[in-house]
Amino acid sequence: MQRIVTGSRSVVAVSLAPVPGSSDGILLAMGGLDNTIRLHCRMQDGQFAPACILKGHQDWIRALDFSCSVPDDNSGQIVYLASAGQDRTIRIWKIGKKDSRILDSQGQVPSIKMYIEGPIFKAGPIIYQASMESLLTGHDDWVYSVKWQPPSLKSGIEDAEILQKLSILSASMDRTMMIWCPDPSTGLWLNEVAVGELGHTALGFYGGLWSPTGDSILAHAFGGSFHLWKDVGVQAPEWQPQLVPSGHSGSVTDIAWAKNGQFLLSTSHDQTSRLYAAWNRSREDKTDKTQAWHEIARPQVHGHDLHCVAVIKGPGNHRYISGAEEKVARVFEAPASFLRTLEKVNGCTDYNDKDSIQPEDVKILGANMSALGLSQKPIYVTGTQASKTLDGNAENMDSLPDALPTVLTKPPLEEHLGWNTLWPESHKLYGHGNELFSMCCDHKGHLLATACKAQTSNVAEIWLWDVHSWRALQQLHSHSLTVTQMEFSHNDKFLLSVSRDRHFSLFHAAANGLSEPDDQFTYKLIARVEAHKRIIWSCSWSPCDKFFATASRDKLVKIWGIHEEDSGYAAKQMGILPMFRSSVTAVAWAPCMVGDSYLLGLGLENGLIELWKIKPLLLKTIDGSAAAAHRNGLVGFECTKFHQFEASICHVASVNRLAWRISGSSKTELALSDHMQLASCAADHAVRIFSIKCR
Repeated sequence: MQRIVTGSRSVVAVSLAPVPGSSDGILLAMGGLDNTIRLHCRMQDGQFAPACILKGHQDWIRALDFSCSVPDDNSGQIVYLASAGQDRTIRIWKIGKKDSRILDSQGQVPSIKMYIEGPIFKAGPIIYQASMESLLTGHDDWVYSVKWQPPSLKSGIEDAEILQKLSILSASMDRTMMIWCPDPSTGLWLNEVAVGELGHTALGFYGGLWSPTGDSILAHAFGGSFHLWKDVGVQAPEWQPQLVPSGHSGSVTDIAWAKNGQFLLSTSHDQTSRLYAAWNRSREDKTDKTQAWHEIARPQVHGHDLHCVAVIKGPGNHRYISGAEEKVARVFEAPASFLRTLEKVNGCTDYNDKDSIQPEDVKILGANMSALGLSQKPIYVTGTQASKTLDGNAENMDSLPDALPTVLTKPPLEEHLGWNTLWPESHKLYGHGNELFSMCCDHKGHLLATACKAQTSNVAEIWLWDVHSWRALQQLHSHSLTVTQMEFSHNDKFLLSVSRDRHFSLFHAAANGLSEPDDQFTYKLIARVEAHKRIIWSCSWSPCDKFFATASRDKLVKIWGIHEEDSGYAAKQMGILPMFRSSVTAVAWAPCMVGDSYLLGLGLENGLIELWKIKPLLLKTIDGSAAAAHRNGLVGFECTKFHQFEASICHVASVNRLAWRISGSSKTELALSDHMQLASCAADHAVRIFSIKCR
């Protein structure tokens, strides 16, 4: 309809409102980097024309918002314009009709009176004046957002009069939101409510919103977080923080289930590791049996983008390793406060399991963030009482730290997550020459394999680490470019790796190598195959360890079998799925069979997820012996699409990883009626968990 040229300075805030007292006029307010507010007016001709300029702000203007029309004794109907800027102030401007008799016949002449009362402009035959009503100061940093409280209806009918409540919500980079209202007796605008964390070291709020009824306010902050407060007061206002959804604000690069499946870990380019668990609502309401997944801890807040994560299986405390855009792998261990929180949140515990540890045996309460945001130092407990509930204070510590780890009875709020749920860093693993890119841990909790970004074969080596002593055991040489994913077989006899060099490599361990952690063993390369024509993104072992799958940018998924020959083990292609429309970026075998078939999950570059049934076919030999054919590795596959997830519940960007979990405590093959859960992460910043019941 119209293009308005604003000059060389950018406009970053706009707002529209009807001209007060006019049936068809519209006001347009624009504010930006020239520190002024430009008012334009549109009348019968449909074109916006400059009306006046409002000056007062001393820095960039970040937010503008018009109120609805408000009755006024002098002007009939007026509108208020609220403006906020980087000068840390909020200005309220009143726009209403002006008596035409005061206007000089020669037009508007600049004067001291006009500067004080505000500029005058014409909208059709009517003269209006814009004057500053109030100057609000209270924020200690840039004010990024200002919003009028939504209007309400005078009565229940739709054509009732709209009532504008004079209440403004502001959000600032000082990590606070404030509600401003005029005093009934004096008319002065005062700060009635302030919520947030004044003086917090993290960056603050980028914007704030009212709920339609005005009883809740929502802020969004640096890191993609939401902050919600609700007025729960009966006779007087009482604003309390509320639980809101949380998640990553960058591409989610890797996920891993805990060794017992109680929680899910994820890493992201937003430089955080996040931990999700199912909140059992029956802990608070006995009649509510539902579960909802929430972020209950943020074990790592780092200074580099995170690329990979691996959970250490086996007996003992929960531990995991993460790799980032640095040459160091970092090991983290669950503190006592988290172990108690996990039991309270999901309503179950497996402390009697031989693989678990009692919270009383963990002498670390939590962790503090270092000044540079790289290492997380432990907070030790010196007494028998590790912590209290969220309403209490931590005790028996050597000194009161910045962080205050506590045992939670419900999922924590955003204000608590990023500071008080950190895990202590126990070890650093040095050795790689470039940034870490992939890692995995064996199923007995003895070995860790890590790999980094590489453009030469010398750098593309795979390092094996002893989990107990954290010393480097072996460097495996095979690939010439970055290793994109690795995975140990379920019996830990094989290590499979895929790379950007279009090859997969298969390593085999000595027969007696994994019986005890102190035994000496080595992994030897038994196969290096150019499996695809493009980058291989993912690989996965079948539950029986007889097959594995590889997925590539060439839009193909291939299935390979392991068979033993006189000279040793060898890998052979046994099947191939039909070509997909998009590159396959993630692949994962389900942990149990569906009838007589295996279930294979696939994640595509376009964000879609598919499930395929892979049924082994025994090819009979000349003498008709199917068993002999199976021993000789002559196996084929019948591949059929089992289910394609609807696009509305899938990702909208490349799927980076898939991970299965069996719902229940059984570690063996489940019956057909039992169901599983599939977790996925993608470049769209999302982590999704699907419940799958095979019928």
